[in-house]
Amino acid sequence: MTHKIFWSAPYQTKLDTVITAVDGDQVQVAETIFFAFSGGQESDTGKLAGHPVLRADKRDLDIVYTLPTGHGLQLGDAVTMQIDWERRYRLMRLHFAAEMVLQLVYQLRPGIERIGAHIAPDKARVDFASETSLAPLFAEIEAATRDLVAAGHPIRTAFSDEQAGRRYWEVEGFARMACGGTHPRTTAEVGVIRLKRKNTGKGKERIEIVLDTSPHPA
Repeated sequence: MTHKIFWSAPYQTKLDTVITAVDGDQVQVAETIFFAFSGGQESDTGKLAGHPVLRADKRDLDIVYTLPTGHGLQLGDAVTMQIDWERRYRLMRLHFAAEMVLQLVYQLRPGIERIGAHIAPDKARVDFASETSLAPLFAEIEAATRDLVAAGHPIRTAFSDEQAGRRYWEVEGFARMACGGTHPRTTAEVGVIRLKRKNTGKGKERIEIVLDTSPHPA
């Protein structure tokens, strides 16, 4: 199993590790700070041993990284991994912004079903099964997120089942949710967000989320 340091140290941007498997252009490492697409959150970008990582894929409890042809790495090689921090930090902030919006929609529309989500560095989205517009909820949701940001609540993350790699986040007094993504330390770091509605088809509502301000200090 790849040891996922991005869970315990999501602010770490550089790591010395060791190659544990090589299969053509694909390699695995003992430990990693390089998040692979999961739960709607896009992969990090960055370099491994100076080579750009072209893809990062989960494979059970391991992560496989695709490098350019001719990378020359071999089993047991000591390597350095570096991620694009600006991208990671925006993904972290937008991820938790989407989680706040999701939980607030759950509170305001009990029983509503989430049917999709995607976290990119420019915006996040959450899709719901709904026959009616969610736009009338936006003013209340945005006000509630501003309150959460202003309060600067700690965001606690931990394993619910370490052997299976299952994790969760929790903000005391707000919500707890199963999630294996990367998150900021506090709600203050999310900053102010803006919401936009998209109707993607009959019975489907999409909320798009963008960051409107820089984060408060951690």
